[in-house]
Amino acid sequence: MENSVERSNKAVVTWLLIGVAMIVIQILIGGITRLTESGLSITEWKPITGMLPPMNEEVWMQEFDKYRTTDQFKYINKNFSLSDFKFIYFWEWFHRAWARLLGVVFLVGFVYLLAKRKFHKSMIAPMVVLFLLGALQGLIGWIMVKSGLVPEKYYVGHVELTTHFIAALILLIYTLWFALSLMPRFEKKVFNTKLRNLLLFIAVLFFIQLVYGGFMAGLKAAQTAPTWPSINGHFVPPFIFEQQPSYINLFNNNLMVHFIHRNLAYLLTIVIFIFYIRALRIKDNRLFSKLRNWLPILVLMQVVLGILTVLNGTNPTALAWFGVSHQFVAMLLVMLMTALFFVLRRKRTF
Repeated sequence: MENSVERSNKAVVTWLLIGVAMIVIQILIGGITRLTESGLSITEWKPITGMLPPMNEEVWMQEFDKYRTTDQFKYINKNFSLSDFKFIYFWEWFHRAWARLLGVVFLVGFVYLLAKRKFHKSMIAPMVVLFLLGALQGLIGWIMVKSGLVPEKYYVGHVELTTHFIAALILLIYTLWFALSLMPRFEKKVFNTKLRNLLLFIAVLFFIQLVYGGFMAGLKAAQTAPTWPSINGHFVPPFIFEQQPSYINLFNNNLMVHFIHRNLAYLLTIVIFIFYIRALRIKDNRLFSKLRNWLPILVLMQVVLGILTVLNGTNPTALAWFGVSHQFVAMLLVMLMTALFFVLRRKRTF
């Protein structure tokens, strides 16, 4: 039978996993918001009153008038009707509304579990960090929106977009790690220093790849070269060092970003398969075996979806579907690697 600590932990784990699921949905809504170019449709930040969408045509026109002052409308969407505006407004509003709902779920769950005395002292510090990460994500989100509401900017800044995306993934990882630490099935570890170091190398590559994935989205780099396996007929495309000073090409040049993101994917796939083959030697941990077996499956899915996203770079509807699917599998990989890190440890030195 379960003791009181196990029952308390199970309640907290359920709360945290609900949060994990909601964070995943939030990131996906963010992806749709970006791919539908909806992020600048709401030009103000109203934490409380902004929860409600416009309720009548007069208010809709007021919001539309605010949007028409942006350079995105003036130079990109000047032919937009009110109906077109309502479509992009919905996705930005939904993204913000879901973020607020996520905060409410965390807060209400926290108060309920606190009242029921489900927390123990070791959970206090992680709780504080969790709420700080959530608040920071909201702040970064508004900074990102403001980056596009300036003269001669038609979209949010790709660096700000990527920062928002990475911060969301950090929140996802932290919440999941917190949940795993309270789950009995994750208590048994695998101790292998070389394999752990290889996983760390994969994680560093994967982090860089996620950053460049954000750059790809923010710069619309898929549309720059909607071809595969070549990049507009080249392995190394011309003009990847055309900007000065040269180093800014790594962050601002669409073709360079595309080149790095694409080839880093190939490198990651190779290294992940090396990890998988080496991990096959471990036979005494069923949970690790299950996690390990999903790794090559997800990375191959991610590569295929990445190729399809690029090939459909000039088709807005297909780009949205494949782009969001590509982002979803990336999150599955993030969560899988988090679980692998939790189970796989360096060898004990005693």
